[in-house]
Parts: sequence; structure tokens; C-alpha cells
Amino acid sequence: MRQFVASFLAYLTAERNACAHTVEAYRRDLEQGLAVMAALEGGRPVTPDRLQAGLARRYLARLVQQGLSRTSVARKLAAWRSFCRYLCLKGVLAANPFAGLPAPRVRRKVPRALEVEEASRLVEAPAGDDPLRLRDRALLELLYAAGLRVAELVGLDLRDVDCEGGTVRVRGKGNRERVVPVGRPALAALERYLRAGRPALRPRDQAVFVNGRGARLTTRGARMVVGRYGGKAGLAGDVHPHLLRHTFATHLLEGGADLRAVQELLGHARLTTTQVYTHITVDRLKELYRRTHPRA
Repeated sequence: MRQFVASFLAYLTAERNACAHTVEAYRRDLEQGLAVMAALEGGRPVTPDRLQAGLARRYLARLVQQGLSRTSVARKLAAWRSFCRYLCLKGVLAANPFAGLPAPRVRRKVPRALEVEEASRLVEAPAGDDPLRLRDRALLELLYAAGLRVAELVGLDLRDVDCEGGTVRVRGKGNRERVVPVGRPALAALERYLRAGRPALRPRDQAVFVNGRGARLTTRGARMVVGRYGGKAGLAGDVHPHLLRHTFATHLLEGGADLRAVQELLGHARLTTTQVYTHITVDRLKELYRRTHPRA
């Protein structure tokens, strides 16, 4: 089965444009699954003729017995369902043994978002004309103004930034491109950094955001920047780049933006992924009602 797994992973990369993180997650879940199923079969390796509905049900039961979270169980079942669907397309399997297997219901967590005043404090925390402070101000402003994923942010090259048009071109998950508008404060901070900050850092390539040695800023480096200024701004809890992405989406919806438009701006492939933010706005409306209505 391992050659089929390798073929499936190559298919995800070449045909589905899956990112390296996603492919690695599939590889891990499938290889762990093969080991668990082999144990269930008395140590015999899993072969296509043994991969049937009965074994799939026993595999699910074993995952539950291991005490895994509902999220982990659902993820592993989804990986095997996709893998077996691929094997069916290739004619290796006649039917998908995981197709009718019920996955545990997972309650989606409502992401945290900053208040408008908190977001302003965070993005305005870097002060001064030091090259790194100019970079950090531009970085924070852009995360909040465009709702970028941290990997999208550090992946930006100079050619992706259109200061005159007020947009950035982003390569997101699955190598999908989108163009995102940038507000005036973020654009001004970005122009100051590109004009006075970035050249002083002696960049080695075309990366927009570079570190103190001129190399492209890493995702870890960007997270450290956001966390550091979150502390300086006096914000409670873990402050990270994705928090600004959540805040971006929440503030747009609270301001009356269309859900489909927010989906496009975030680069979500499915609307259901974006709909989680509607729960935030409803919760905030309920809290506002409780605080302000005399008979709440």
C-alpha cells in the first residue's frame, strides 16, 4: 500500500496544488493508519483486498479507544476517505470503504478577534524611524489591512506590491492567487518602509519583508514580531498573525461587508470556512443587547 500512498501524495501536489504542510499531514495520517490496521489484522500488512468496510469500522473503533480528540479522529477519517476515493478512481478499489463511515461531529471553535481600539494600539505600537521599526509597522498594518496568512505575508515579493493601485497580489493555499486592496494607513506605512527601511537592511533578494541580515523574514520571525508588539500594546492572551486575520474578517462583517466578498479577500476556497466569522458578529450583537437593553 505504501506505493499507493506515495502516488496519492504526488497527486495531491501535482494535480490538487496542495501545500507541503497539507501533504505532510496526509502522509502522517495514512502511514499511522496503515500501522494501526496492520495491528488489527494480526500484523499482516494492509493490501487493497483487505481494505474493506469491516476493517474501516474497526479502525474507527480503535481510534476512539485510543482516546483521540474528535478533531483528530475526523481528520484521520477524512484523509483515508480521500485516499480511498483516489484508489477508486485508479481502479484499485471497487468501492470506498470509508464513504459511509460516520465521522464524529466537531464543534468549530469561534476564533478570537481584537476590538477596533486594540487593533489600532497593536499596529501603532512600533514607533520611530529605525529600519526594523519601519518594517514592523508595515508588517502589522498589512496583516490587519489585508487579512493575510503569515506565510502569504513573508512570501510577498516587490513585484507583488502595487503602491499606486493600492493592492497586493497574494499566493495563497493551493497556489491560488488573489489581489487584495490595502487601506491608506497600511499603504503609507508600507511605502515608508520600502523607501527608507528596507534599503537600510540590505536585502539579498526581492522579498518585501527581510530580517536584520537582509534575508527573507521567516514565518517564525513574523510571529515573534507580532507577539512582541502585542505585549507592548498591553494586549491579553496570545497575540499572533492569525489573530489579525480573524480581526480583519470580523471587522469587515461588522461593518456590513458581504460574506462572499470577505471569502474572496481571505482566499477561502469554501464559503463554509468564512461563515465561522458570522458567529463572532452574532455573539457581539448579543453582548451589546445584554449591556444596553433595559429588559435584556
